[in-house]
Amino acid sequence: MPPRSPKARIGVVLAVTNARVARSIAQVEMLQGLQRDSFAYFVNEANPANGLVFDKTRLEWPASIAAIGMALTVYPVGVDHHFMSRNHAAQRTLATLRFLACCEQSTAPDASGYKGFYYHFLSMTSGRRAWLCELSSVDTAILMAGILTAAAFFQEETASEAEIRRLADMLYRRVDWHWMLGANPLLCHGWTPEHGFLKWHWEGYDEALILYILALGSPTFPIPAHSYPAWVASYCWKTVYGIEYLYAGPLFTHQLSHARVDFRGIRDPFMQQHQCDYFENSRRATLVQQQYAIRNPMDFEQYGEFCWGTTASDGPGTVTRTVNGVQRTFFDYIARGVPYGPDDGTLAPWAVVASLPFAPDIVLPTIAHFNRLRLCEANPYGFKASFNPTFPCEPARAAGWVSEYHFGINEGPTIIMIENYQSGRIWALMRQCPYIKAGLRRAAFSGGWLD
Repeated sequence: MPPRSPKARIGVVLAVTNARVARSIAQVEMLQGLQRDSFAYFVNEANPANGLVFDKTRLEWPASIAAIGMALTVYPVGVDHHFMSRNHAAQRTLATLRFLACCEQSTAPDASGYKGFYYHFLSMTSGRRAWLCELSSVDTAILMAGILTAAAFFQEETASEAEIRRLADMLYRRVDWHWMLGANPLLCHGWTPEHGFLKWHWEGYDEALILYILALGSPTFPIPAHSYPAWVASYCWKTVYGIEYLYAGPLFTHQLSHARVDFRGIRDPFMQQHQCDYFENSRRATLVQQQYAIRNPMDFEQYGEFCWGTTASDGPGTVTRTVNGVQRTFFDYIARGVPYGPDDGTLAPWAVVASLPFAPDIVLPTIAHFNRLRLCEANPYGFKASFNPTFPCEPARAAGWVSEYHFGINEGPTIIMIENYQSGRIWALMRQCPYIKAGLRRAAFSGGWLD
């Protein structure tokens, strides 16, 4: 074959460049579309009078305080992308903070909270405790992270934005993190007025990283510094598929703390010992998820290079079915994990999107694959919570069973982690937060932007 002329070579280079630019533009548009659709959840599935946000899109369902925390974090993204005006976002935020500041905090069984903590689920209208649920430590932390994000964003010298900052500071300072220890060095999962502290404490690596940071950073009711190494002592470093990482099975546990805190280049003593950081660890955990799906040890339908994402999610229900001659047990909402389970073939597209900052090279083509399965089609808020191609359903469809619902705690990370991937906006805001910095330093983090 004769060599190409210079003109022909230039033509090839231009064609390749144009193809890359087109792919890049298509990816940006795809991600912005996901953000826009997910943001609509927090516009439509909220009570504008008190700022409370539905836990999920089911009639007569309550609000969840984690979803409220997500809303407070995504409003700034909405302002930046012109999904919502700054004034509208400020008024939504103020309605939320005013309610949280004024609602009942007591030992009454129908109060909204106690000791600065809030019940996991609240009535959308009255804001009082729903379902005899627990006063939740980690969900309060997710809420407080959203409150502090709002304070970092609304910095203009207007009456409304000054009130946002004042209320946010008061609400965070009011939380009695030390009380949530009980008589244990580890933070408790929660408390109820009927039975006192729950029997479980936060141990083993999980989403409680943000909880410990906020509890350590408090200027009013901090937990002792030794609580953090006591928690870290329960970590489990593993090698899975040749990948060394700090193990946690469900993908969301490697994401929720990262939604607000930029862990790139900062390390606590544990990560220093392992020559890693929590951001890199989340990248490795994402790769483990993909490798598990490629190996597909339980032979689920469609698992593969671009079809993965096992986490806490909605499921087809607690039922046993025989599928292609194999008896399989399926679950409802449960914390699914890899590689040790539980796993019933249910995958969560939002959890893949939330790994975008860690591993875009495998996340972007996986999102594209989910789009080919039409998992966003006719949905008001982008991806539904989960799907299960193995579960038999009628009429048959490529994705198999698909959850009926959207969840606030899924939509929030979708918006936030796309934004952190594209601009680092939420991370930049929270790097300004003195309480986050204080908590990280009391946990002996150092390096990177902390130095």
